[in-house]
Amino acid sequence: MSETDSFINEVNEEVRREKLYGYLRRYGWIAIAAVLLLVGGAAFVEYRAAQERAAAQATGDALLAALEVNDPAARADAMAGISSDGSSAAVTLLLQAATLEEAGNYDAAADALNRLAVNGEAPEMYRDLAAFKAAMLPTDDLDARKAALDTLAAPGRPFSLLAREQRAYLALAEGNQDEAMELLRQIVEDAGATRGLRERVQSLMVALGEPLPELVNQ
Repeated sequence: MSETDSFINEVNEEVRREKLYGYLRRYGWIAIAAVLLLVGGAAFVEYRAAQERAAAQATGDALLAALEVNDPAARADAMAGISSDGSSAAVTLLLQAATLEEAGNYDAAADALNRLAVNGEAPEMYRDLAAFKAAMLPTDDLDARKAALDTLAAPGRPFSLLAREQRAYLALAEGNQDEAMELLRQIVEDAGATRGLRERVQSLMVALGEPLPELVNQ
């Protein structure tokens, strides 16, 4: 390589370095800001995660302490004072309702369950479970119970089959055996029915002298 070519290459290299330094001076702050944003974002996410873990642990500790209270009424009062949100709040309300039911305070239990059932922020599974448990509480308003179970028995709902079973029991209690048998047959023929539920329903049908439906691949 001649001295002229070497000189030209050095000049070109120097020009490229100058352009690079120019870009860094002009746009380097963007790279720095991006790095700071990424680091700050990661730190914030970790901080929030730590807060959520601490809150969940505090809720769990409070629930365990409340569950150790022997008296159901006092246990329910202890649970009512627990601060929680999201799934933790749903679990807390379910436990509180169960304790109130154990104490014989059905109105308060129903109130706790209904608050969860209409809470749009709670997962659907918890909402439907609360509505189902509320429908199982002792009540003189059978029409309201039937309406609640009919809603829960709709196809695709998490507790559809259990709601149909309870709805069938109500139909039997009212002397409407045809309606009850139709609901029971729906349960037996449903592929989603558990073995225990199917056997329980089949035993009831046999006890009532009803023929069992023919099952395919069951």
